[in-house]
Amino acid sequence: MKNYVTEFIGTFFLVLTIGLTVLSGTQFAPLAIGCSLMIMVYMGGHVSGGHYNPAVTLAVLMRGRVPAKDAVPYMLAQVAGAFVAAAAVRFLMGSSFPVEPPTTSTSMQVLLVEFLFTFALALVVLNCATAKATSGNSFYGLAIGFTVVVGAFAGGGISGGAYNPAVGVGPNLFHAISARGSLAHIWLYLVGPFAGGAVAAIVFKLQNPGDA
Repeated sequence: MKNYVTEFIGTFFLVLTIGLTVLSGTQFAPLAIGCSLMIMVYMGGHVSGGHYNPAVTLAVLMRGRVPAKDAVPYMLAQVAGAFVAAAAVRFLMGSSFPVEPPTTSTSMQVLLVEFLFTFALALVVLNCATAKATSGNSFYGLAIGFTVVVGAFAGGGISGGAYNPAVGVGPNLFHAISARGSLAHIWLYLVGPFAGGAVAAIVFKLQNPGDA
């Protein structure tokens, strides 16, 4: 249970930061979002692994560092944390925030960006937080958080910068319920990130053939 609670809390604060910074219009939203992930990874990494992202959970599952019985509960806790965070943002800011790509982006562009930066994020998590060669390091949270900073600055204007199915589902589901918003884009934030996480696990095994 402590693992699921940790995953809920970490995802909650990540999505809370996304909503508050995006709706406030600050240009530094990507930095705040990456730092939020970083501090939550340091908070819960030793408890649950600090995934806060179903695509990362999939990658860690394929890598063999999370029991299969825990994978779905992890993901449910993450989506629940994102949904509750979206509700908190609505209460604090008076508006819900759908995660969606700009109208200038095609579906293939969104999928590619979501795939690439989720791949990068999951590969960094696997190599920095689960590999034997980097065991016991103190930089893993910084590396993971700043991967999101890079992705948000570089690809956010193309895809919306979710790189996380919980981020793509939780706020959009809340927006659909509270403001009759559309769920038309959710599939982009499932297919792209889950594919990125899966490929990252495969590449990790190629990079680290003796690390079981």
